[in-house]
Amino acid sequence: MLRETIIEPNNFSYQNHWYEKVINATIHPIVKHFLKMTQEQVITRYCHLNPKADKNKLRELLNYKSKYFLWGGADLVNVTSSSGKRQMVVIENNSCPSGQKSMPLLHEYSEETTYHQLIESTFKNNLKNVRVKGILAVVYDKNEMEASGYASAIADIFKEKVYLIPFKNNENISKVKFENDVMHVNFNDEWLRVRACFRYLTQKPWNRIPVVSKTKIVNPIISCLAGGRNKLVAAKAYEVFNTELKEFGLKINIPNTIWEVRKNEVPLWVKQMGGHAVIKVPYSNAGQGVYTIVTDDDLDKFMETEFTYDMFIVQSLIGNSNWSSTFKNQKLYHVGTIPNKKNETYVCDIRMMVSSTSKGLKPVCTYARRSEKPLTNELNSITNSWEILGTNLSYKDTQGNWKSDTSRLLLMDTKDFNTLGIGIDDLIDGFIQSALSMIAIDKMSQMLISSKGTLKKKLFKSLNNDKNLINEIL
Repeated sequence: MLRETIIEPNNFSYQNHWYEKVINATIHPIVKHFLKMTQEQVITRYCHLNPKADKNKLRELLNYKSKYFLWGGADLVNVTSSSGKRQMVVIENNSCPSGQKSMPLLHEYSEETTYHQLIESTFKNNLKNVRVKGILAVVYDKNEMEASGYASAIADIFKEKVYLIPFKNNENISKVKFENDVMHVNFNDEWLRVRACFRYLTQKPWNRIPVVSKTKIVNPIISCLAGGRNKLVAAKAYEVFNTELKEFGLKINIPNTIWEVRKNEVPLWVKQMGGHAVIKVPYSNAGQGVYTIVTDDDLDKFMETEFTYDMFIVQSLIGNSNWSSTFKNQKLYHVGTIPNKKNETYVCDIRMMVSSTSKGLKPVCTYARRSEKPLTNELNSITNSWEILGTNLSYKDTQGNWKSDTSRLLLMDTKDFNTLGIGIDDLIDGFIQSALSMIAIDKMSQMLISSKGTLKKKLFKSLNNDKNLINEIL
């Protein structure tokens, strides 16, 4: 049960903001070294391995300062091709990402945690021109462990109390309101003006928070609509940015994507991809609304399902070397984990959290997740493709509360890291991919906001003409 509370300074507790297994873990030396690399070290190494990449352009991009998409978490998969070319591929980049509670401590029980690091370098750094008077707040709809961690870090850094307010989708509407574009939160039946808010809303946040706000909100809602919670617009943002990057030998690696697909058109695209594909409801997250199509039965189940929205995206499926999508001369398959003693390899993905600071884009933390069941070579042995390909840890219990399946969480520690089959060059590649996708979404955000700070509704509709989504936007 989510609850509102006041967080006082100097009360940060490690036990409250990390999984127990993480607190007792030791960060792997390779991961620690990666996080301590200078920007020039990262650029030099990446360009050494990718000689077509323009070093000056990459430096310019890593020094990018976001206007709207201030912190994000990219989901990456380590893939290879039939010719053996390995690369990190962006599945999506999330506004309000999880990650802190799954990251081993960089400095054991130090006052400078990665929570404090993000708040100091990104949240506080963006509050310099705030004119609204009022309190500081954190609003959230899940992941109380991290939301309260951010609230506690804000209290420490600003040396004032912070209001932690639950604000679930279609619930607790009486807890938050906007008057003259200023956020107010209700605490003990008293409405308090909010000068700045750290937002951890993941479920349709645009139906509770307006695009325009005098209260400083990190991240603002436009970052969600422009790609942080909108896979359809994100795909367009990546394509637009890739056109700009092409001459510099840089690219956001993504699966082949078909956007604005109506439900009755889905089977046609699945057929073109060789019968294997991934169908996504563009505005869902936490593993919801993602359908892996490997067999005819998977497709039949999808077509029988009723949906709220009109639009879908269809992507080429990254699977086993024997059964991945083949589309537009692209066929990728999972590198997966190192085989265990049963010679089983699991699909895994890597979350890379990145924030925008005064010194450019910086990696904050990272972790990995694996599928429930191992990757199989034979299609006829698959009864549930999601169990083999799905990695998201979030699920709802019987009471409708969000939980996390930590048995499939893979830490960047001295134990789990060795099973991932990645090295420091993969982490660098993953960071570059995360940074580029973050810039693409921030640029799209800027395109969608007028000089008056309002949403360009006609432009947004031209990019995402889904009437049900448009009706939801507050």
